[in-house]
Amino acid sequence: MDKLKNRLVFILKYFALSLIIIAIWEYASLSGHIPPYVLPSPSGVVNLFIKHLLDGSLIEDILASMKRVLTGFTVAAVVALTLGVLISLSKNFEVFTRMILQVLKPIPPIAWIPIAIIWLGIAESSKIFIIFIGAVFPILLNTVDGIKQIDVRFWEVSRTFEVPYSKFVKKVIIPGALPQIFTGLKIGLNNAWACLVAAEMIAATKGIGYMLMEGRSLSQPGKVLLAMFIVGIIGKLMEDALRFVGRKVSYS
Repeated sequence: MDKLKNRLVFILKYFALSLIIIAIWEYASLSGHIPPYVLPSPSGVVNLFIKHLLDGSLIEDILASMKRVLTGFTVAAVVALTLGVLISLSKNFEVFTRMILQVLKPIPPIAWIPIAIIWLGIAESSKIFIIFIGAVFPILLNTVDGIKQIDVRFWEVSRTFEVPYSKFVKKVIIPGALPQIFTGLKIGLNNAWACLVAAEMIAATKGIGYMLMEGRSLSQPGKVLLAMFIVGIIGKLMEDALRFVGRKVSYS
């Protein structure tokens, strides 16, 4: 009984601030303190959500955006994890790649849009490329940090007992670095969603970012808010799923 009570109290605390903000926002909108052309009411945003859900356009936009984000994020994860392991385990490879990575890392993903259009045109590949750029560096840096933080005594023990290098990497290095790697994956996933709007500015006709830009161009703040909330909610759900997988893998 106490466990259930504590759980209910936690849920109430968790949603309390959001419910308070929504209540104040709804009251301010209905009482006329906030004009609907500036900020539509929460109920208006919900009605818009239901409208787009029923006509199927919202599902199409969500699926288009998720496909782009997941593709760009997956490619970024594969590239970053591979490079991260190589950089961490090979001093020569680290020196070889250091200069180019230090130059590319500070460039914001949005700055790559013009060159992405020149290289890849306005097809899906250019959008995925921008998402890839946004996700790859957090994953890479956290992978390198995670592996380099492995206690040096593990390396000494492996050499003493002549443990095969591949087995040492598989059984000790990768599991030991997993918490840091998953931190990088979560940051990379957040960045991927943050880059989504910029990516879908490249002549997209579907997607949450496209919905946002369309709402802006047509002066429809309700559509803009709906797109923002969907990006935030889906991003949170995907991050929670990644955190769950990280816990399971780390403690398995």
